[in-house]
Amino acid sequence: MSGRAVLCAGMATLDLLQRVAEFPGPNEKVTAERAELDAGGPATGAAVTAAALGSTTSLLTALGAHPMAGLVAAELSRCGVELLDVTPDDPTPPVVSAVTIHSATGSRSVVSRAAAGDDPDPGELPRGDHDAVLVDGHRPALARAAVAHAERIGAPVVLDGGSWKPVLSEILSRVDLAVCSADFRVPGTAGADEQPAALFERGVGAVAVTRGPEDVLWWLPDGQWGSVAVPEVEAVDTLGAGDVFHGAVLHAVAGGYEPSELSGTLAFAAEVAADRVRHPGRSVWLRESRRR
Repeated sequence: MSGRAVLCAGMATLDLLQRVAEFPGPNEKVTAERAELDAGGPATGAAVTAAALGSTTSLLTALGAHPMAGLVAAELSRCGVELLDVTPDDPTPPVVSAVTIHSATGSRSVVSRAAAGDDPDPGELPRGDHDAVLVDGHRPALARAAVAHAERIGAPVVLDGGSWKPVLSEILSRVDLAVCSADFRVPGTAGADEQPAALFERGVGAVAVTRGPEDVLWWLPDGQWGSVAVPEVEAVDTLGAGDVFHGAVLHAVAGGYEPSELSGTLAFAAEVAADRVRHPGRSVWLRESRRR
């Protein structure tokens, strides 16, 4: 292990993955080449990645006691992620995402829904010894608790900014590094070029934007900015590549975060994410990673 400890807070889902030679058209049925069930969700994918890289990893989420939730819990255990479930007795089924992956190109389509049920408040988290904390904003009470926890222990906070969520207006001032998708928009803004300034106005310490296979862009409040090249690879499966990127960033930040070293942190994460998309599924990637 690396001696790093991280906490991820947010959504856990059960992902039904099916790989096909061609996407089905309207009223068309195709046979999957391969199917599997995985633990999914932004914070979950980041947690699994950080654990694979050597961090001692905990996931704060609302999963529950439904049999399908047990599949997610078992997957997390196999991946070495400690599950901190704030709704351990809830019989409600977890969110299920139906994912269809095009075998030839690695592109995918996803049908899912937002987290259902109450927004459970875990209260003040045990102090713990976490070197970095990640939030995805899907569970507002968990995001608030995780950020407050990071503030108490002096740990940096990484935001997985896939899309704007209302709770972000409350926690952005405590975020040290916001790693956002190219589609992320702060309310009241329009273009991607407006996002860094809007986030800095809300107190974010640094901003990075991922753009698939294109360069990752980054900015600091003092006007510094730059880009990091994404390795060119033949993508076999792009599902969860962003989550892997965030998990790798979290692992790197836990090793000692300095804004001046942001470019190196992002380059490391880009290498990890590029390696992931070369493999047909997370389980294959994890198995190959353990052999190295």
